Amino acid sequence: MAEKDLIVTMRQFFPYIGICIMLVLFTGVMSRAGEDSGRGPVVVISLDGSINPATQEYINSGIRNAREKNAECLVIRLNTPGGLLKSTRVIVTDILDSAVPVVVFVYPGGSQAASAGVFITLAAHIAAMAPGTNIGAAHPVTMQGQQDSIMNEKATNDAAAFIRTISEKRERNIRWAEDAVRKSLSITESEALKEGVIDLVAVSVEDLLEKIDKREVVLSSGKKVLDTKGAEVINMEMNFKQKILSLLSDPNIAYILLMIGIYGIMFELYNPGAIFPGVIGGISIILAFYSLHTLPVNYAGLALIIFAVILFLAEIKVVSHGLLAIGGVISLILGSIMLINTETTMEVIKISWQVILIIVILTAAFFLFAISFGIKAQGRKPTTGIEGMIGETGEAITNLDPEGQISVRGEVWNAESLEGSVSKGTRVKINGVSNLKLLIRKTT
Repeated sequence: MAEKDLIVTMRQFFPYIGICIMLVLFTGVMSRAGEDSGRGPVVVISLDGSINPATQEYINSGIRNAREKNAECLVIRLNTPGGLLKSTRVIVTDILDSAVPVVVFVYPGGSQAASAGVFITLAAHIAAMAPGTNIGAAHPVTMQGQQDSIMNEKATNDAAAFIRTISEKRERNIRWAEDAVRKSLSITESEALKEGVIDLVAVSVEDLLEKIDKREVVLSSGKKVLDTKGAEVINMEMNFKQKILSLLSDPNIAYILLMIGIYGIMFELYNPGAIFPGVIGGISIILAFYSLHTLPVNYAGLALIIFAVILFLAEIKVVSHGLLAIGGVISLILGSIMLINTETTMEVIKISWQVILIIVILTAAFFLFAISFGIKAQGRKPTTGIEGMIGETGEAITNLDPEGQISVRGEVWNAESLEGSVSKGTRVKINGVSNLKLLIRKTT
């Protein structure tokens, strides 16, 4: 009886027990949701290549996107040999002023943060590297090199002051940073950690997020403690516009487009109505000008390229025995080398020697072919008109003493003998033309 009463009592309390369990679980879920609601995702962008206006816009949009998503931080996976100094300065400014923590991660293994990449890495709130990576060699490269020591020293001092400012703000190794500029020092990830250049070494993005969890960073708006362990990761790729800009920011592409544009328009001018070369040339030269607008162009180099084309065209019109063509080749090579102003770069932003040689060889071959074709055309015997009759044979249809008429190609012409009298029916050869009168001699 007691057992039955116990069973009945338990049955009565089961609903209440279930309700209590449900309330406990619900409270736990809500509590967890409350904890997670204050944590944003981690936005990750990948920068693999030279620093240019496209990568500048890419990083800037990454910072904006991270701010809009209230992200815990922005992670920049970096692998760069260098790039434009102007773009580097803008990127560094964006990182230093970012309202979202920026983590620069030199990744994966084998990557580098060279030249301009050093400045970007040091500017980050947290700097990290993967095993098998290196950082350094931030000496600015100028076109003059050792030929202009004053300009070289000026550029070096400016870069050194810039990197000291960044290192001081982020409390990194100022001495090494300056040596990286002045002495082109380069070190591995373990050496960078030991020297106080970076904050940590991580093997992956997941490992990085675990290691920076609960770290405190100082932003312009105040201090922030990162909550990145297990956070949602959002990978942000370049948009279509940025990809196109990145492609056009390649000086080799800009150079090739410029040459295609020049030759296309030139061909259209010399062959009106061809249409296709003119259309391709117009599109190419517009894209080339847009591309060159994003690059540090030396207009003396551009002028030399245009002058080279003028010399090649002049060679076609004027027989200079190749002197104008040689001058055109020299002008084209010098203009190609000087086209990109490397005084404003941190290396790599230059036209490849291979591309220059290919363009010069193809250009020279084209114009030499055109020149030889023109010379042959000038030296070829005329086949139409009166001049084309010189050397032809005919027959006297009247006596020539010394004037009369002959038949040539089924036509009757007035003629004059250069050898005195010629009898009717004699075979004659045309030696010249004078005032629509054929000058003839007897055939042998």
